[in-house]
Amino acid sequence: MKNKKQRKKRAIVVGSGAGGATVARELQGDFEVTILEAGKEFRPFSFPVTFLEHLRSFGLFFDEREIQWVFPAMKVRRTSKNMVLVNGIGTGGTTPIATGNAIRLDEELKRLGIDLDPEFHELSQELPISTEHEHHWNPTTKYLFQLCKDLGLDPQPTPKMGTYAQCRHCGRCVFGCPYGIKWDSRRFLHDALAKGAQLHTGQRVERIVIQDARAQGVIAGNRFASQFYPADLIVLSAGGLGTPEILERSGIPCQPRLFVDPVLCVAAEWGEANQHTELAMPFYFQQDRFMVSPYFDYLSFFFNKSWRKPASRIVSWMIKLSDRNEGTIYGRKVHKGLTEPDQRSLTEGMDLCLELFGKMGVQRDEVFLGTLNAGHPGGMLPLTEKEAVSLRPAGLPENVYVADATLLPKSPGGPPILTIMALAKKISIVIQSRCNS
Repeated sequence: MKNKKQRKKRAIVVGSGAGGATVARELQGDFEVTILEAGKEFRPFSFPVTFLEHLRSFGLFFDEREIQWVFPAMKVRRTSKNMVLVNGIGTGGTTPIATGNAIRLDEELKRLGIDLDPEFHELSQELPISTEHEHHWNPTTKYLFQLCKDLGLDPQPTPKMGTYAQCRHCGRCVFGCPYGIKWDSRRFLHDALAKGAQLHTGQRVERIVIQDARAQGVIAGNRFASQFYPADLIVLSAGGLGTPEILERSGIPCQPRLFVDPVLCVAAEWGEANQHTELAMPFYFQQDRFMVSPYFDYLSFFFNKSWRKPASRIVSWMIKLSDRNEGTIYGRKVHKGLTEPDQRSLTEGMDLCLELFGKMGVQRDEVFLGTLNAGHPGGMLPLTEKEAVSLRPAGLPENVYVADATLLPKSPGGPPILTIMALAKKISIVIQSRCNS
């Protein structure tokens, strides 16, 4: 009598962002993968930005959290220290509202003995990454780049994921590219689904069900009903805030080591700059604990009274800070602020931006600041040298993995998407190796 065909193992991947979509794509086939996404299908912002600018003139916008009324895919919250946190909620996670940057930021992982060279090479073959967009910059961006170059700041065109040579210069990168120019993790998600993975949207994972030191599955659902999803393997990729929340609710403690990569924009009126129609972060230069890049900050434009200027006349420099790993989450409240060293670095960045504006002929009293915000949370379950091979933090059940920025040992101080995908690929290899051994 023939043996019955052995059941393929079931894997649950929580989240469909940079880490989740990558893991689902890699594991489907070896596992029957089910992807649980708390949000709905992502849809780009459908209104013209001029419509929101018109509403702004009536004083209707006064709190950044209101952005969800018109753009549900963008979740905004405030920390206990009044810092604004932004992340995506929906298929693709935060990647559809990110700026498509493909910067490698794995120095700290390399120090732990984690070699991601093969994974970065693989991604370079799979993704359309280039700096070709620099040939299509508008005059303002070209001027700003040359200014930084003349000051010896070593500006670099930002590598972008997508076919940016075809960019329409609509300036809507952070609202979801309406033309499909920008690559985001929904492409990997679609690959996983084409291979047979299952996707369930609107399913917020409450907790992992653990028995005898092994995860049996997860409880997930919406505000009306929840259900049990059984699994042989669970990979949490719900983001640097979402994953720790799930772990804590499951009785698995994280560490009070939250980083968020704070952002502050320094801006001024400067002719008809039209920076709001340029692609976001076209180039950058790096300093010790921060990076600087041209960036039109829509969050400040709509909700910060200092920014009540015509969009076409605003030029803005963005300071992205590598902050200290000091912060935590209690329930759904995020406790995070700037430490004294963070504030010193931010002040250094502001002084540098003021110097740039001075070279542009802008007086100090003509400069205005944006809203302090952040969008790269992580670090609450950091990998250590002991876990450089297993890539699974101690304290997790043996069949539970994490594949997002929660694992990063410190703030990258820059766009982490490419690094998260490379790490997720490496974790997928570890999982496959364990299951096939």
